[in-house]
Amino acid sequence: MLISPTAKPPVCKIMDYGKYKYEMIKREKENKKNQKVVEIKEVRLSATIDTGDMVTKSKQALKFLGEENRVKVSLRLRGRQMARPELAVKVMQEFFEMVKEKAQMEKAPVQDGRNITMMLAPIAKK
Repeated sequence: MLISPTAKPPVCKIMDYGKYKYEMIKREKENKKNQKVVEIKEVRLSATIDTGDMVTKSKQALKFLGEENRVKVSLRLRGRQMARPELAVKVMQEFFEMVKEKAQMEKAPVQDGRNITMMLAPIAKK
């Protein structure tokens, strides 16, 4: 291992490569253990969802947010619902009102063809 490359002559140290490799793997494992992988969970709604079902879906979303995961809320428009997408966006806004104490809107409801999606993230702890 090179200790001082700028010295004349360069200073080197003889080392056990097997031991060096073992310590590197050990360090990588330790770093992986402390790492938190953020997942994206999905909650699917419909444009004609009832309040009871909405409460159930919001509880599920709050559970995901409590686990520090991001939540993708999606809604698929079917048939005649395509004529009134503003009603579906209203459903999404109502859903956000139910979870806003633990979530922040990362991406507002956006229509993409038949689907309307919204991204929620947990509120950062101080």
